[in-house]
Amino acid sequence: MTDRVLLLHGLWMPRASMAWHARRLRRAGRTPHIFSYATVAGGPEAALPALVEHLREPTDVIAHSLGGLVVVHALQANPDLPVGRIVCLGSPLCGSAAAGGMARLPLGAASLGRSAGLLRRGCDPWRGPGELGMIAGSTALGLGQVFGHFQGRSDGTVAVAETRLEGLADHIVLPVSHSGMLLSPEVSRQALHFLAHGSFVHPQ
Repeated sequence: MTDRVLLLHGLWMPRASMAWHARRLRRAGRTPHIFSYATVAGGPEAALPALVEHLREPTDVIAHSLGGLVVVHALQANPDLPVGRIVCLGSPLCGSAAAGGMARLPLGAASLGRSAGLLRRGCDPWRGPGELGMIAGSTALGLGQVFGHFQGRSDGTVAVAETRLEGLADHIVLPVSHSGMLLSPEVSRQALHFLAHGSFVHPQ
């Protein structure tokens, strides 16, 4: 197991949004590195070359929202990269209904920028060698539910159903909102457990 953990932020978020999780990783004896990229003007394709270089060194990954789609997309295109375990936090790996709703509006499409395509279509089923885990949220606080018209539980931005990509090693739903995942001790605890064991701690 590697000590190194690469962190990726989500749409419209600065690298500082992953700083809290980085501190929790350091306290747990891991070595965090935050990968920052332009989510709107650049988008996933522009970020891919630099991200692949960061993934050439053995590492685990924690990625929030769009960051999860970006790293899964990168690993599916480059399956030989030495990545161990990946934890996605509220990533709509099956495609985002909220992004689809926003993209139909002129200002909404502009706000998604070059990330719109990946957000709307999601990722292929996971067949990578690394273990992929998903933490979804069930506290519906966020404007995404206005654009997405979710059926079932959501974190306010992403529906739980949108996080259930085929091929996940484990999946857990916690009572947090989409942005609340960035400051949640329980999310951190579960992410660390998955990185160490390849599974989450499910209630009995």
